[in-house]
Amino acid sequence: MKKISITIAIILCLYVSAEAQTIRFSGTEHSVWEESPEKSTGLDKIYALYSASGVSMSYEAAKSNKEVKWYKYDKMGGGYAEELIGIVKNGTTTTMPQVEGNCGYIIEEGDHRTYLWVVDYSRYYLNVVSIEPADEQDCGSIALNVSGEGDDIVYTTINGVSKVLSRDITLTYNSLEWNSENKQWEQKKVEKNYNGFKNSIYEIAPLCNTSFTLKGDRFLDFWGEGVTVSYDGYEAQSIDVQTVAEQLEREVPNEKKDGENSILGGSAPVDITFTAYPTDAVAQREWQMSKDPDFGTIESVFADDVYQETFTEAGTFYYRYVCKNSAGTCESISELYTVSIGESILVCPNAFSPTSTPGVNDEWRVQYKSIVSFKCWIFNRWGVQICELTDPSQGWDGKYKGKYVSSGVYYYVIQAEGADGKEYKLNGDINIINYKETENSTNNSGEGVIE
Repeated sequence: MKKISITIAIILCLYVSAEAQTIRFSGTEHSVWEESPEKSTGLDKIYALYSASGVSMSYEAAKSNKEVKWYKYDKMGGGYAEELIGIVKNGTTTTMPQVEGNCGYIIEEGDHRTYLWVVDYSRYYLNVVSIEPADEQDCGSIALNVSGEGDDIVYTTINGVSKVLSRDITLTYNSLEWNSENKQWEQKKVEKNYNGFKNSIYEIAPLCNTSFTLKGDRFLDFWGEGVTVSYDGYEAQSIDVQTVAEQLEREVPNEKKDGENSILGGSAPVDITFTAYPTDAVAQREWQMSKDPDFGTIESVFADDVYQETFTEAGTFYYRYVCKNSAGTCESISELYTVSIGESILVCPNAFSPTSTPGVNDEWRVQYKSIVSFKCWIFNRWGVQICELTDPSQGWDGKYKGKYVSSGVYYYVIQAEGADGKEYKLNGDINIINYKETENSTNNSGEGVIE
């Protein structure tokens, strides 16, 4: 054998060959697996033989008048290729009687070169016996022990770079995935692929009971001898939770708002429903409330997935959902919810016009914020009670016993309490103005007035 000259080696490293000419293998009962690798490898093809024993490789030349030479190289790369002797020529066909696996070949026909790597799979045969969870587990990942063996299938590029030929071993199991639109956990299939065999596998822990199945590799699958091992009956330990806080919105025109605010709360009373959606392995659960965002002191707990609260106290309150698995070894904490209830405000207008401008200032209403207790009485000048209101959102439309009262001065008395504990004892005038009296009017004494 003789080595290719340095000049040729440099050419080999830079030269990108055309598509390989016809390559044939004889002497094997199994089909030959082939792959076209990335161009950066400089290789036209990678072939995998079930076993190289007794196998010959032939090259069909494109032209009969061109001399064909064969070279072989190892992990040093094509620059150190050595010319092979003993190549048999029959017309345009040249044959290497016995393939030596796990090495590279360069077949030179005139100025055309074909670059190959041949794998003898029998030296890398995958043997997988079993798969099972390791004794020690953590909350976020699953550790699996795999019994068996299978060395990395390594090949060398023309430039002498070692690469691993992927075995495509596949692990499958089930877990849960959150569907935010439907607000529910849905089962999904998890599939992980590995280039090579591993005795220890680490993946994200499943959130539901499942089985683990390891299959492969792609070479044995190709030859109809794929290996499959499974572990059934795994009980989930890892947990997760998704939570939602929904505030009941009130469309009250005379309630003062805080403007656009992403946090929960506003003007009391505020109704908020907190809902948790824990995964299967959650056994211990509770909503926690604190006035401290770090939860140094927990004011109260609620051992339900769904908790509804009506906030009638001013201040800032923090909520979170905490859950654990049955062993108490895994814990998951939800996002933090901030509920801010503002201080109270109560302002009373002194005039309105029930009928002169329909839809504009035609009801007497207080302006308020965070009022949790409210009583209002309206009287005429003779002390006759005209109206009683029990909620600050209510208003007086200027009627008494179904008829509009006459214009003039009326009086209100209010007793109320704010979410901040502030008490309100208010009284004052209500002036009905700019108003045409009709057949449905009454005078201040409460008697009907006819124009």
